[in-house]
Amino acid sequence: MNIAFLAHDKKKELMVQFCTAYKSILSKHTLYATATTGRLIVDNTGLDVTLLLSHKQGGHQQINARIAYNELDLVLLFNDPNAVDPWDDSLMVETIRHCDKHNVPIATNLASAEMFIMGLQRGDLDWREMLHAKPRH
Repeated sequence: MNIAFLAHDKKKELMVQFCTAYKSILSKHTLYATATTGRLIVDNTGLDVTLLLSHKQGGHQQINARIAYNELDLVLLFNDPNAVDPWDDSLMVETIRHCDKHNVPIATNLASAEMFIMGLQRGDLDWREMLHAKPRH
């Protein structure tokens, strides 16, 4: 599975803690993250993460494009509900909209992220694999 990580500044440490706690599950998948979040995950967990641009340089757009092209199976976006930056809010809403439009599971907080990770481990998201299968001719 291809998993993307995004986190508001005040939620980056929580994202690192989450990745540390679920490192054994995450290490079996292909991981992507916006620059700062990804670097923190790599530095603190040793997980192999493809680093995209920072969110204000286009990282969210890179994530959204991968969603649109069915290249992501799960998005973990740790949102800070107290953030007041309209730029951050519009990017978050756009990513959620892309996930909804393209039927990609998205977690915006720790509780839902843990549910998805446990489901991933059980195989509950294996249906996403069918979407990647090449048609036979």
